[in-house]
Amino acid sequence: MKSGRPSARRKITPLILKYLEQSNVPLTISALAKVVSKEVGSVVSWNTIQKYLKELIEANRVDTIPLPHSKQEGKNGLVVYSLKK
Repeated sequence: MKSGRPSARRKITPLILKYLEQSNVPLTISALAKVVSKEVGSVVSWNTIQKYLKELIEANRVDTIPLPHSKQEGKNGLVVYSLKK
C-alpha cells in the first residue's frame, strides 16, 4: 500500500481533459489554470498546467495550435490547446 500524499497529477490531468472536452474553442494555459484552480479550490500555477499539458501532448491526447502574432507579421503569438480528434 502506498503511503503519503497522492500526486496532483491524479486530480489535475482529468480536469484539464474535462475542460478541453467541454469547451467549444481551444483554451490557453491561463484559462485552464483559472478553471482548474476554481474546481480544485486552491491556486494551481501556470507552470503546473503547462507541465501536465506537455505530458498530454507527448501522449497524443492534446493538440497545440499556435496562433499568428497580432502585431508582428511572421511570428507566432498565443498557443492554444484542444483535444486531439
